[in-house]
Amino acid sequence: MLSEQQPNRLPSWLAIIRLLRWDKPAGRLILMIPALWAVFLAASGTPPIPLVGVIILGTLATSAAGCVLNDLWDRDIDPQVERTRTRPLASRALSVQIGVIVALVAMGCAGILALYLNPFTFWLCVAAVPVIVFYPWAKRVFPVPQLVLSIAWGFAVLISWSAVTGNLEPTTWLLWGAVLLWTLGFDTVYAMSDREDDQKIGVRSSALFFGNYAADAVGIFFLGTVALLARLGIVMQLQFGFWIALGIASLGWIWQYTRLRQPDLAKPVYGEIFRQNVWIGFVLLTGMIAGLVL
Repeated sequence: MLSEQQPNRLPSWLAIIRLLRWDKPAGRLILMIPALWAVFLAASGTPPIPLVGVIILGTLATSAAGCVLNDLWDRDIDPQVERTRTRPLASRALSVQIGVIVALVAMGCAGILALYLNPFTFWLCVAAVPVIVFYPWAKRVFPVPQLVLSIAWGFAVLISWSAVTGNLEPTTWLLWGAVLLWTLGFDTVYAMSDREDDQKIGVRSSALFFGNYAADAVGIFFLGTVALLARLGIVMQLQFGFWIALGIASLGWIWQYTRLRQPDLAKPVYGEIFRQNVWIGFVLLTGMIAGLVL
């Protein structure tokens, strides 16, 4: 299998870009979105610009490190999965040593950025590291590894919110819960395209755990996301712009759920739905800012 991929060997610099997933921005943006939700909500719509820059760069560095760690863990599994077999470590376009160096550089960049934050937030960043490292291993031992990923995503909320306020508030946990459920939803969709390969090689996923009810589980996760965001809007007294955005997001999730319930869905559709959630996230971000400042 690997020998068939040698003719497609990439230049090292391009292979590193692919290792960091910078050629696929959707996965980077979808981590940045909850962090931006939190920083704008915690700052009532007007966070310090330097802090926003640190949050954006921090999510890019953290997600890059997470991707490389994931590929290091899965370098012998990825060649057996159709979607991942051309990844640089799986195809041997890059060595393990280079992968480790890239991961350390990305984690170092994230650590340097964390020094800009207050001490409480800095230690939240430290607490997130074991969760990020554990996620790839969770696919081997935990029936719903997407929950581990969701907890990692949730740290984006806790870190960004506390970077503004210096603490965590009841409203923080409403947003954290919404992000947890949203992530469970879109990452279960992402896992649905790999079900056959994952089952064959013995990798766990929420898509396999929920089986024939995976689409319904995604629908429930999205419904819970709407409920928690609505509660957040009421508690924070967000104005009309937020409710318009939440309405648009709700329609988007309903449409996605109806598509997921269709039989014999083509695999590319799952990736398409995943990418649509990036746009939904930005619609909600726009609505949150409008609901705070208008």
